[in-house]
Amino acid sequence: MQRDFTVIVERDEAGYYVASVPALAGCRTQARSLDELVARVQEAIAVCLEDTDAAALPALEFVGVQRVTVSA
Repeated sequence: MQRDFTVIVERDEAGYYVASVPALAGCRTQARSLDELVARVQEAIAVCLEDTDAAALPALEFVGVQRVTVSA
């Protein structure tokens, strides 16, 4: 069975791309290039799904990304 997951991609201060999968708690990876990141996030999702009951995952609909500014 195939499933689609929303992946959030950011770049850290060292220039690495960091991917996180909101539907899978703790599912994160990083890479130097976006091509490498895609391969790594696919592997990370597969590993996270081994430890998760895929049928119990909520069906989340991606709505969008919003940048919020706060005083710190």
